[in-house]
Amino acid sequence: MRDAYHEELDSIGDGLVEMARLVGSAIGRATTAILDADLKLAEAVIAGDSKVDDLQRDLEARAIALLARQQPVATDLRIVVTSLRMSADLERSGDLAQHVAKLARLRFPDTAVPRDLHSTVLEMGQLAQRLMAKAGEVLITKDVDLALQLEQDDDAMDLLHRALFQHLMDDRWQHGIETAVDVTLLGRYYERFADHAVSVAKRVVYLVTGEHADELNQTAGAPGAKETP
Repeated sequence: MRDAYHEELDSIGDGLVEMARLVGSAIGRATTAILDADLKLAEAVIAGDSKVDDLQRDLEARAIALLARQQPVATDLRIVVTSLRMSADLERSGDLAQHVAKLARLRFPDTAVPRDLHSTVLEMGQLAQRLMAKAGEVLITKDVDLALQLEQDDDAMDLLHRALFQHLMDDRWQHGIETAVDVTLLGRYYERFADHAVSVAKRVVYLVTGEHADELNQTAGAPGAKETP
């Protein structure tokens, strides 16, 4: 009975890894769709989000059933509750990738991104995909140090987001209000996607240590404390 119980716990973890893989792929494909005005690819990303939603609902149902049947305590309880929260982060990440794809579809056959901002948006899309890939790795390895690094990695996304906004505010902006709104939304989608990847990693820290990532960072910075590499 206990073997079956722990297999169910493991399967919940596997479901989270699969969700991370799917949403990471989705944000990469959505980026290509919006930069290349690729309607077929945009439609595929939009349709594919239902699989992420199905995984999230299935994981939630299994976690709740596990709580009801087994009444886990201590570490096992932390795994179940934290997994529910991570699944919500990942489901929302899928929605954000879908938003990017829907914007591509809305502006087809034109592109929502002016040529002079293509490189910035491409970099944001690639970074979002890398952050989610690292979050997926953290889910598999339970590596606390790697999880803590994600917040530092996210600083690059914040810089790109600010650069995008500064470009919009430049007096030389010549692309009109509609495009400015599109680009503003797009930047927000990528920035929030990255935040969800960081949130997943932080929840793994709590799952493993029982402490929140911010608390560990404060401890690492305290006099005489060992710094996190």
